[in-house]
Amino acid sequence: MSEQHTKEPTQAWITTFAGTAVNLCLGILYAWSIWKTALVNTDRAGEIMSGTNAGWTYLTNAQAATPFSLCVIIFALLMIPGGRIQDRISPRFGATLGGLSLGIGCIIAGLMKSYAGLIIGFGVLGGIGMGIGYAAPTPAALKWFGPHRRGLIAGLVVGGYGGAALYIGALGQWLINNYGITGSFVGLGVFFCIVVVLAGSLLKTPPEGYVPPAPKVAQTAAQAAATTKYDWEAGEMVKTWQFYALVFMFILTTQSGLLIIANANGLMIKAAKGMPFFMANAWILVSYGGLVNASGRVGTGWYSDKIGRLNAYTLNCGVSALCMFALPFVIASNSVFLLFIVVGVGYWQYGGGLSLMPSFVADFYGPKNLGFNYGLVFIGWGLGFFMARLGGTIEDLTGSLAYAFYISGALLIVAVILARITKRPAYSGEEMGAAA
Repeated sequence: MSEQHTKEPTQAWITTFAGTAVNLCLGILYAWSIWKTALVNTDRAGEIMSGTNAGWTYLTNAQAATPFSLCVIIFALLMIPGGRIQDRISPRFGATLGGLSLGIGCIIAGLMKSYAGLIIGFGVLGGIGMGIGYAAPTPAALKWFGPHRRGLIAGLVVGGYGGAALYIGALGQWLINNYGITGSFVGLGVFFCIVVVLAGSLLKTPPEGYVPPAPKVAQTAAQAAATTKYDWEAGEMVKTWQFYALVFMFILTTQSGLLIIANANGLMIKAAKGMPFFMANAWILVSYGGLVNASGRVGTGWYSDKIGRLNAYTLNCGVSALCMFALPFVIASNSVFLLFIVVGVGYWQYGGGLSLMPSFVADFYGPKNLGFNYGLVFIGWGLGFFMARLGGTIEDLTGSLAYAFYISGALLIVAVILARITKRPAYSGEEMGAAA
């Protein structure tokens, strides 16, 4: 017999915030530009470094983008088995396994002191750890809550991943300055292993028969129509065109964010010419981006519960497209103030997409199989890596990221058009609902 609660139990909130803590470790990906800046000097590519970074060699922009891009695509692919682990074994097992893989990968990347070490440690093991670990907290938390809170809860959990750059940006730069690239990777790897084991142990899914509390205010007809009453299996989901639309929506909302994230440190240095403080402390933009990224996840999740997923997605992508088109001119103007505004919008949009997409999947296909179903849709996030890699190549060829920003902005406009025609699929006789 199903047990109806009048409010969410304490364990629901423990799982939510434990998931946030797990993601605060997995989100080192968003501070990658700190290491990219330390590793790249195109005038001295291949030259051996000295001092605290003795044993390392300088890389090209394209080489430095490769571990990041590889981590992203492996992350996305491992979300599928990670989702199955969450659904079939437990979120605690998935989070712990993923966190340990990431931590060990960082340690290996630091100790090997080589491009191969970055590929193996950060790119491969880091991607595996992020995929398996990230798949655990969000579905576990969403199963405790009804549709009226899905956006907010997803935002809180994934906000940890986006917010990680807020402290890793500053901490990573301090470790590099004082202990070198090796010391930064090893120190953070050990820290991640400890935190994820502790936080992962607190993740739990609801007991059999649990029914989330209903909203205090009845849903409108449009809100009810936007949410399925049936829990779709993955085999059923992939037969609907809406699944592929969600994957492409994820690609398009992700590509611009990853482009900015992979280059944030360098953007600050270019825009702050003539301002020694900002040039020497470019990590500030990375940490600021982490704060806005996390805020965008929580904020977008919250207002998507109010105005609908579709409207929130349209608003975020539309405004971000304008900022991507403006970014080359902002950099050329040497205005740090304007840079913070346009980059902030890009981070907000990107973060918001990562709270909207699991909510879209839960609304379209139900919460029961959300771990695996969302893992399949999450492939779109991984495919969004192409813009970061393309941006590195464009910068090597032209000395500027301007054309990459223009392409990215155009793709965000395509995202808005696609979203406006994507409606929730109907299941066996259900009336076709309104757009989510």
